[in-house]
Order: sequence, then structure tokens, then C-alpha cells
Amino acid sequence: MPSSTNLKSKRVLICVGGGIAAYKVCELVSTLFKSGLEVRVILTKSAQEFITPLTLSTLSRHQAYTDDNFWQPIYSRPLHIELGQWADLIVIAPLTANTLAKLAYGMADNLLTNTVLASTCPALLAPAMNTDMWEQVAVQRNWRQLLTDGRFYGIETGSGLLACDRIGAGRMAEAAEIFVYIQSLLHTQGNRDLAGKQVLISAGGTREFLDPVRFIGNPSTGKMGLALAQAALHRGAKVILVHCPASWDVPLGIEAIPVVSAEEMQQVMFKHLANADIIIMSAAVADVKPRDYSSEKLPKRSLPENLPLAPVPDIVAEIGNRKQPHQYLIGFAAQTGDIITPAKEKLQRKKLDAIVANPIDKVDSGFGSDNNQAVFLDKSGREVEIPACSKLEMAHYLFDFVV
Repeated sequence: MPSSTNLKSKRVLICVGGGIAAYKVCELVSTLFKSGLEVRVILTKSAQEFITPLTLSTLSRHQAYTDDNFWQPIYSRPLHIELGQWADLIVIAPLTANTLAKLAYGMADNLLTNTVLASTCPALLAPAMNTDMWEQVAVQRNWRQLLTDGRFYGIETGSGLLACDRIGAGRMAEAAEIFVYIQSLLHTQGNRDLAGKQVLISAGGTREFLDPVRFIGNPSTGKMGLALAQAALHRGAKVILVHCPASWDVPLGIEAIPVVSAEEMQQVMFKHLANADIIIMSAAVADVKPRDYSSEKLPKRSLPENLPLAPVPDIVAEIGNRKQPHQYLIGFAAQTGDIITPAKEKLQRKKLDAIVANPIDKVDSGFGSDNNQAVFLDKSGREVEIPACSKLEMAHYLFDFVV
């Protein structure tokens, strides 16, 4: 039985480059410490122009290292060797054009670059720079070259208003997005077992409208589908996320397609079905819809006492009929009480390869929660119980199960 990832035993080294985005690292370091991780921080000389070692040492509860510490004889071994072998994961944020070029060509002239060369663990890169700098041919060449090294993982830059008042690409990923990627890498230890695969995921609760303001729906927030998309992306897959209205932002690198109704979801899922290797129907699709739709809001007095209903498309069953032998289809069964019996029946009836049976009557589990618990079942008869954990962990356990 899988157990929740023990973050308290994991060690993350944060390397801060010289850029205005360094302020975001404060939130990241604080979040990592609160999550139980051991955190160490290196700042380059230019990084100290934006943020002080005192700030990061306070947030990490440990000395923050600078080039002034590089060759001090107070350590039993050279500091870059000690830190490089200590870390389970290195995160470089912000990654500047200067540090990128050094790493791409194996150069080492400061504590940060020496430590990276003295380590073998996965390294997560979060670049940040002016749009014109980021789009330079040389910078893009260095970026592509560095990512050919299997130990380096890159988070795409976002677009928006930069500190130089330019609107464009080059914005560093937010601390929350980097934290999720860190969790993934600590779970997989850098394994890209979905590289070359396309994963098609549905998420959220469909809405079937009676009029412009009233609909039949359910409490699904789509958080489980989002976690599945993040986990698949971090394991190297190309991800298409078909999602219903949600309050969360889609991470960089995921192709997101918003829909509202079951019919809209069906159309989009079928459009992308042929190229998918793994299909995951985590969306809570409505079973019925109002038979009649009014384009204008109905007065309260005009609402029918008995609402005529009509069926909606059974998307997962139709995909089960259409899928090719190489495709792997996973369904979800949100249940109360006995979750196994109906999940097994659904697994067979809808021609699924695997199903996730999750209880929605447990505390801090199911709809709207950040956590979940489940039993995985597949058509070969395997059953694996997953205890309460975060939905991101649940997503990784599911990919461990099927891959």
C-alpha cells in the first residue's frame, strides 16, 4: 500500500540568481519549510542586490550561503561538494541568462555553478528575464541545450507585464507552481516515464442550463483533474486538459480547453481522442439535463413544478467503444458507502482499462477538497488502496499504477 510522500526526509537546495523575480523565492522557501522539507539556499552576488541572505536564512531556518562562504575553512569538506551531495533536488530560481549560459557549457565560477556541477540530483530551472533577452537566439539555444541533459527540468516562462514595463514572455513561474513541480520531482525522482505520450484529461463538473442563470450541476471543482494534468506534465507527457468552469489557473505547458456542458465536453474529447495514449475521465459529468432551455431568464412563477429531463451523452462509455488497442482509458467512480462493487460494474460495463473508486462521504476527501483517498482497480483484477493524501500525490500514484 502506498504511503504519503514523506517530505520531512527530503532536502531541497534553492539557488537564487540576480533578478527582480528573486522576491518570489521568499514565498517558495517559506512554503517548503512549512511543508516539512529541509531547505538550504545559495545566493549569487547579483542576487544579493535584490534580496538579502538574512531574509532567506530566516525563512529557511538555516544559514543562506553566498560566494563569501565558498572557500571558508569552517566546513569539513568544500562547501559546493557538501551542498551538491546533500540535495535531493536543486531549484534555480530565477535562472538568469548569465547562469543559463554557464550551465549550458559546464562553466563554474561561483558557489551556485560549482554546486550544480558537484551534484547528480534532478535540477529544476525557473528562468526569468526581459522578453528581448529571453527571445535571443543564443539564450534559446542555451535553454534547449541544457534541457537535453536528462537531469534538468524547465518551467516555461509566463507572459505579462514585466518589471521593465515590457509586456511579453520571460516572467518567472509563480511560487505555487514551482512548489507543485518540486513535489512531483521528489515523488518521481526525475523519472520521465510519460515522455512521448499524449494524455487527454477531463476535469470539473458539467453544467446543464435551464435558462441563462439556472443549471443542473454538481460540487466538483476539477482539482483532481488539475492534479492529474500537472503530474502528467511533470512526468514528460503532452497534456490536453478539457475542463469545466473552475477557480484555478491552468499551469504553463498544459493545453487547456474550457467547456461547460456534457455535449461540449464530448465534442472536444472526441476531437482529440485519436492522438491520445492515455485518456482519463475525471470530470463529474451530469447524468441528465433540462429537456427544454429558455434563452431568457424564467420568472420564478414560471418554473415548472416537475422539471422535464433528458439524458446527456455518456462520454466515457462512448470512448470505451471507440478506443484503440494501444489506448488506455481510466474512469472515476465517486461513491458513498460501498465504493468497490459499483466501481467494478462500471469498469466492465464501460470497457475501461482502470477505474478510480473514491469515497465522497469521507472527511477531507472528494469534491472540493485538496486531498483524496481511493481504491484503484483494473481489468486484470488488481486492486490497490490509496490512503488519504494530496490530490497531486493521488495523481502520481495513479500513473505509477498504470505506467
